[in-house]
Amino acid sequence: MMADTNVKKIATRESYGNALKELAEEFPNLVVLDADLAAATKTSVFRKAYPDRHIDCGIAESNMMGVAAGLSLVGKIPFVSSFAMFAAGRAFEQVRNSVGYPHLNVKIGATHAGITVGEDGATHQCNEDIALMRTIPGMVVMCPADDVEAKAAVRAALEHEGPVYIRFGRAAVPVINDRPDYAFAIGKGSILREGSDVTIVATGICVDSALGAAGLLEAEGISAEVVSICTIKPLDEDIVINSAKKTGRVVTVEEHSVIGGLGSAVCDALSASHPTRVKKLGMQDVFGESGSAAALVQKYGLDAEGVYRSVKEFM
Repeated sequence: MMADTNVKKIATRESYGNALKELAEEFPNLVVLDADLAAATKTSVFRKAYPDRHIDCGIAESNMMGVAAGLSLVGKIPFVSSFAMFAAGRAFEQVRNSVGYPHLNVKIGATHAGITVGEDGATHQCNEDIALMRTIPGMVVMCPADDVEAKAAVRAALEHEGPVYIRFGRAAVPVINDRPDYAFAIGKGSILREGSDVTIVATGICVDSALGAAGLLEAEGISAEVVSICTIKPLDEDIVINSAKKTGRVVTVEEHSVIGGLGSAVCDALSASHPTRVKKLGMQDVFGESGSAAALVQKYGLDAEGVYRSVKEFM
């Protein structure tokens, strides 16, 4: 994360709660479920405005997935909310069998993902959720980079027919997509910076880090192309492959395990269509630890300086 104090910063979990409230009138069948964490997941914003359309299922995430499945079968569009560790981890069997297998129209809003959960420590820092959700057939998996993209992802999920998993964060992150030409579509990435020497493919909070790293690399004569990926499944394979053809080297950056996440999805696509050297940055088969979000991002090399150093070594 960049240190510019002039940049507007908003946690994507805040964006999630605000988006639900803003879209409620347009989508009258939208209902929101939470597991005793509405204040933290920010679905409390929706609950305050639409109390009759918010259900607190208590600390029973697996049951909550079943309730959501039932609601979807009577025409509702349920958005199920909890921390990523519980939504993807604790309730995995129910997500797989009660939502994924019958391909129901259930949306999962998973907050407090990754190491930026900070002081809550390794037990709450879910760095495996993208990998878990990618394995469920038909599940759309998204990880927005900022407030603008998070709100767009919520709308896209509501308009999409079928199960969707969206990952949100606890820490405030810079707003980088606030521009007139911004457009969002499930399965489409975007090139935020053109380059010719190396491609940096990033998702979530790491998109900002990738942009910062590209600036540092440019000062040393290295031209880095930055590709922002919100939808990890289905992946925008064309944008990744075309960029790899141009630069010949790819670095992936994610606040997630390097096993099964964005890096693995990119490698799958490249190995099948355009074999390319790839370096995966993320959690390197380790658990997180307790500490401030900023300190952890720096320690694990996922800030702009860390990405810069890793790309330079790779070059």
